[in-house]
Amino acid sequence: MKKLLVFLCVIAIVSCKEEPKDYVTLSGKITNKKSDSLLLRSRMVTKTIQLNSDGTFSDTLKIGQPEVFGFFNGDVAAPIFLKNGFDIEMTADMDDLEETVKFSGSGSEHNNYLTQQMQLEKKLLDQDRLSSLSSEGLKTEMESIRKELTTFYNHDKNIDSTLTNMAKANLEPMLNMYQNYFAESIAIREQFPAGSPSPTFENYENHKGGTTSLEDLKGKYVYVDVWATWCGPCIAEIPSLKELDAKYADKNIQFVSISIDDAMRSGGGDLEVAKNKWRTMVEEENLIGLQLFSDKNWQSDFVRDYKINGIPRFILIDPNGNVVDANAPRPSSKKLIELFDSLNI
Repeated sequence: MKKLLVFLCVIAIVSCKEEPKDYVTLSGKITNKKSDSLLLRSRMVTKTIQLNSDGTFSDTLKIGQPEVFGFFNGDVAAPIFLKNGFDIEMTADMDDLEETVKFSGSGSEHNNYLTQQMQLEKKLLDQDRLSSLSSEGLKTEMESIRKELTTFYNHDKNIDSTLTNMAKANLEPMLNMYQNYFAESIAIREQFPAGSPSPTFENYENHKGGTTSLEDLKGKYVYVDVWATWCGPCIAEIPSLKELDAKYADKNIQFVSISIDDAMRSGGGDLEVAKNKWRTMVEEENLIGLQLFSDKNWQSDFVRDYKINGIPRFILIDPNGNVVDANAPRPSSKKLIELFDSLNI
């Protein structure tokens, strides 16, 4: 009878045990929100979560297989790993999402791991740092990065294998992409060492009228921005370029933007249409500095001589017409201010 009572008690305990949830609970609070809702998006699932006036939110989501979602608030985004049964609370400042996002609750360890991974990869693969290396230095550094990331991916055996396997599978393609990108950038810098004569441009159409040549700008530092109206990353640099122009208005430097809009990509086969797009954007966006239109677009001697295969591309030339940096930092990079300061501009 005693054994039977024990058995019945065990049965009762087991039968009263809560069944695992077949959905995710996601709640939390964000500050400095960019819109009134959050968007979760994966390959198969999209979910919109409304924010309260104070930035708090709470909702549930039922998914199939565990996977990494994009987490969006306006144009700010970060990854989040979701799995049925998770009960996650998240806090973040949307002005600096990558650095402030924190997770607690069931499933938080996997998401904090994902955040740490993102932050480490961003730190190790810093564009300004890697592009300043020599060709041999880049090879050595990439091998060091490979080892450090591999160690991180493997350091916690409790992390869901969906995350660790994905990170390991992406490692070589990611490093190869960065290796190729920075190798090209470094090769350009090595091909055009500081102090060597700069390739020149002559008689480029000036938006303000007439034409302008590089020779006309001798006596000043010249910061060249090679861009096009269809280039999103080029346009993203415009606010920073305007700030630089205002900051250095009384300094010995000229900011020059050279459009390579062409007939096919910008004008539907008509060069004049492409030029009109350029003129319109210069006027509507109130673009600063010298706004020039290259004579042969991508085939211009200046563009070809500087090995420009992608834009935006930034070049710094000294007052004597010599190269300072054939692949200079972007206007939005703090490295550019450091470069200007080092030259006492």
